[in-house]
Amino acid sequence: MSEPATRTSDQSELERLIGRMAAGDELALGEFYDLTLARVHGLVLRIVGEAMLAEEVVEDVFFAAWQQASRFDPARGRPLGWLLVMARSRALDALRRRDDAICHPEPAEIAGDALVSAAGVPELLEVAQDHQRLHEALLQLGALPRQLVALAFFRGLSHEEIARQSSLPLGTVKSHIRRALSSLRTALLAGAQGSARAS
Repeated sequence: MSEPATRTSDQSELERLIGRMAAGDELALGEFYDLTLARVHGLVLRIVGEAMLAEEVVEDVFFAAWQQASRFDPARGRPLGWLLVMARSRALDALRRRDDAICHPEPAEIAGDALVSAAGVPELLEVAQDHQRLHEALLQLGALPRQLVALAFFRGLSHEEIARQSSLPLGTVKSHIRRALSSLRTALLAGAQGSARAS
């Protein structure tokens, strides 16, 4: 089995595999799965919190990647980021379906294509797979921004839902999350670059 993709050479290989997948090459899907499974499963499990549900979501993610391979555009982002954004979206969908089934309020996906795109969510998702770096970066935030980011980024609550839950003005919630995600991205990417230079 291949090692998880982490380096630039791995990203180039993922691009080639996606191209083969777009042409209908099922062997390429198997190689793509081997290279990215650990990253996808780690992210999905952290969001949904249940191993069985995570397995279902992961299967859905790779099926979607196979179906949408022809839509991948390397000019718009790296392949792992594309895949992890897809994984996050489907994990949040799974949470919504699960919560609907037990009559909990629906956790909307972050309205945050507007919320997180400015903070570079594909890159943030990639480097956040390193749990230690993520933990250290989160500790650099204040207690309130850290809590708001957790509600938005990992639970998929909208700005409005977070404002109601925290009893904060909507504008305050938005500004806290925007600044926190920007700080997280800077810290995580700096850590990733430092690790790359050290290796």
